[in-house]
Amino acid sequence: MRVLGVDPGLTRCGVAVVDGGTGRKVTCVAVDTVRTPVEAALAERLLAVSDFVEGWLDLHKPDVVAVERVFSQYNVQTAMGTAQAGGVVAVAAARRGLKVEFHTPSEVKAAVTGSGRADKAQVTAMVMRLLRLTERPGTADAADALALAICHIWRAPMRSRLEEAERRAAELARVHKARLAAATKARKAGGTKP
Repeated sequence: MRVLGVDPGLTRCGVAVVDGGTGRKVTCVAVDTVRTPVEAALAERLLAVSDFVEGWLDLHKPDVVAVERVFSQYNVQTAMGTAQAGGVVAVAAARRGLKVEFHTPSEVKAAVTGSGRADKAQVTAMVMRLLRLTERPGTADAADALALAICHIWRAPMRSRLEEAERRAAELARVHKARLAAATKARKAGGTKP
């Protein structure tokens, strides 16, 4: 599985491509950070993020895109910019028919470090170790994008099994309701009380 991980942001947007092999083996294909000038208009900044991500989608051809979910931020303006950047990434992926999965920061930290409260330094250290990188990714945002991709690769099989179990449970519930309705109707038609 090839995953494009994106840590969305307007000033810095981390982007990474990671391949997942058998078991928990992961390999870094590419990693970078998109930067946009603070003084630029919002539309221009979003266009720059979109253009970069679309170029990577076309170049690296991922199977899925994993984006960090905006969970909570005290600065509303920052949260809005982060959400908007994540939105243009989702649109770019959807144009190509790619599935987009969102992961919270604590999910990513827990998947990569074992603790949902790990700090940026711990995430970066584990990402380097897991991917066998000799140099730090350029920014914390780039490390976070790598962590997002790893998180998705490791969680995808579990999510697929859970979705299949939920689908089967819904089908069983539907069949059970239909049988119950048929039995109730038959009793009423036969004149017996339930």
